[in-house]
Amino acid sequence: MSNNDILRTLRYTFDFKDQEMMDIFGLSGREVTRAEVSNWLKREEDPEFAAIFDKDLAYFLNGLIIKNRGKKDGELPKAEKSLNNNQIFRKLRIALNYKEDDMLEVLSSVGMHISPHELSAFFRNPKQQQFRVCKDQVLRYFLRGLQKRYRKADQEG
Repeated sequence: MSNNDILRTLRYTFDFKDQEMMDIFGLSGREVTRAEVSNWLKREEDPEFAAIFDKDLAYFLNGLIIKNRGKKDGELPKAEKSLNNNQIFRKLRIALNYKEDDMLEVLSSVGMHISPHELSAFFRNPKQQQFRVCKDQVLRYFLRGLQKRYRKADQEG
């Protein structure tokens, strides 16, 4: 999945307006313009499309954590220069304050059934033998499950 797909999906899932998106970036210390947000959300075919870099997506996800869970004392979390699916998955888990059961429920709501052991392997230290790489498919199903959970009104209407 591209970073732009992830940002687009999260915006849709939680129905964030442009100003809310800008505010979320701001919570993590990254000031963005409405034009930047707009270009990140455009489709690849659009001439004004701009790819969002890992570091900017990390700022957004850190801002989402702060928005949902509150700011910790001390410095703002540092945005990673590069992100992988495991880190994105972990940040979403933290932002949503999800426990293992919540994660499994979201995944199974869209037909992806994995064991608690498989799930915990995504959150392990990469140096551990039990660590597993989170593939695009798992992240895509998780985001689809979040949509199903948070956009119920759209599905009923």
